Amino acid sequence: MRIRYSAPGRVNLIGEHTDYNQGLALPIALPQRTFVNFEPDPSGVLSVSSAFGDGPVRIGLDTVPGQVTGWAAYVAGVVWALLNAGIAAPGGTMTITSEVEIGLGLSSSAALECGVLGALLAAVGVDLDRVDQAYIAQQAENEYVGAPTGLLDQLASLCGEPRQALLIDFRDVTVQPVRFDPDASGVALLVIDSRARHAHAGGEYAARRASCARAATALGVASLREADLSALQRVTEVDARRARHVLTENQRVLDCVAALTSSDFAAVGALWNASHASMRDDFEITTGHLDLLAAAAVQAGALGARMTGGGFGGCVIALVPAQRVDAVSDAVVAAARAAGYPKPGVTRARAGAGAGPATAA
Repeated sequence: MRIRYSAPGRVNLIGEHTDYNQGLALPIALPQRTFVNFEPDPSGVLSVSSAFGDGPVRIGLDTVPGQVTGWAAYVAGVVWALLNAGIAAPGGTMTITSEVEIGLGLSSSAALECGVLGALLAAVGVDLDRVDQAYIAQQAENEYVGAPTGLLDQLASLCGEPRQALLIDFRDVTVQPVRFDPDASGVALLVIDSRARHAHAGGEYAARRASCARAATALGVASLREADLSALQRVTEVDARRARHVLTENQRVLDCVAALTSSDFAAVGALWNASHASMRDDFEITTGHLDLLAAAAVQAGALGARMTGGGFGGCVIALVPAQRVDAVSDAVVAAARAAGYPKPGVTRARAGAGAGPATAA
């Protein structure tokens, strides 16, 4: 039996660092996918090869955190988290290829986790709810790999739909489709790859998460979702700014959904600009490089632009009138070159389907 499964990367339209604060976010799944080919066998070992690095890597089905490192830790983490959920993964041979570039804030890790998880579940004939799958994939990344990410990436990869964004409420873990079809309104979604890579396992992401937890504790609430802007004077200056970003970002998500309902992409763009400013000034997760690209896009005619992803590198997204796509693309390339940064990659993106079985190559 040969199983072929795939899962997409994602772009978060708005709602950054809100997931682990029980807030709101609005991602889309991307057309670019990670593909997993799996042939189960009774060997009792998972042998994994990938375009991510040297292989094959042999993973014991009783693996525990610390045994496997590098890219293969994401695969081993899924095997371990599945067993924690009472589902024993089979041995076999697995080959992984991907269209989702690593380190750009497009959630290549969740695409890998969800693709592997889907293939393993198909092999044992278990049908799990998508939210349950997201928790398993998140546990793999948090506790095996050691990256303290929220649930956004996994839910987006698993639940994506063409021409739809996903309004995710992390307090009750619900996913609601919201129409996102800018092409129908003569608007393009551009993904601007800064060529500056980032790593979620780095200390800055964890520091922001710890700051939010301190703020919630100081305010006497279970999470920042329950907090109020008027109470932030009771929090230390830095933690108050982190909390202010989260609280205002939650409102921007709701405002963005309302704007999309009426296809008001000018309003969406303004919200993206405000989100980027909040990430730059309050949450301090942008870089001068990303700030430059976002500003250049807006100056050249974009309706709005913002960093997307965990921060400290990766991509900027921009909403651009179709007739201004070339001008905006040329402007961000020129601005990057003038500042001595690498030439950014600019691609047009659309909302794609979530994880699922893939046809044979």
